[in-house]
Amino acid sequence: MARDHKPLLRRARVLAAAAAMVALTAAGTVLAGTPVAAAAKPKGHDVSSHQKNVDWQSARAKGARFVYVKATESHTYRNPYFGRQYDGARDAGILRGAYHFAVPDKSSGATQAAYFVRNGGAWRADGWTLPPALDMEYNPYDKKQKCYGMSKARIVSWIQAFSDELERETGRRPVIYTTTHWWNTCTGGSGAFAANHALWLARYDSADTGALPAGWSTWTFWQYDNSGTLPGDQNLFNGSMTRLKQFAAG
Repeated sequence: MARDHKPLLRRARVLAAAAAMVALTAAGTVLAGTPVAAAAKPKGHDVSSHQKNVDWQSARAKGARFVYVKATESHTYRNPYFGRQYDGARDAGILRGAYHFAVPDKSSGATQAAYFVRNGGAWRADGWTLPPALDMEYNPYDKKQKCYGMSKARIVSWIQAFSDELERETGRRPVIYTTTHWWNTCTGGSGAFAANHALWLARYDSADTGALPAGWSTWTFWQYDNSGTLPGDQNLFNGSMTRLKQFAAG
């Protein structure tokens, strides 16, 4: 997968689609991929350099209330559109945060966290900046090493090192983006992070989030589709707009 575009968790999403073809509600049948909570929760999206020059005023008019922007990957790549995307969202009145795509076999968690902070992953308590996010998913560059050739214990240690360095530099623990399938496969269902890390769950083609990764009893963000009315991937926040602003402010 090209580095200017956030890799997709295709295997997990195919499994999710197969497991949830339809969902039933009191109102009748809801087609798969239609979140039953969508009407009551703030809508958002996430973008990378694949979206290039986003029309933020249009996104706001279509309901965007928050966005995550890809800042970095590994310890060598920075999204060349990051500044204009990140600042453009704020200028349009959209809460925004930065995310880092982890490539754990290239350098340590602390190294990648420090690179992330230097290149867009900083945080400030201004009420507009969401806590930085860590994107953990299957290796898009080597399908034979889907967990980056690392043991479950090493993956857990890598995430912990990233989180510790990010907190040291910004005062916030990262939001963790993942799927239940990846988490179970590559961390062994670790429950080490649920107590102090918000969950950003990716699950497509379903009317609900399904089973959550080990330890988490609730989700904070849900990426429910990779296309829709907003540029990039489609997301919901699990709470009110007031709560979203409180979450941003820390």
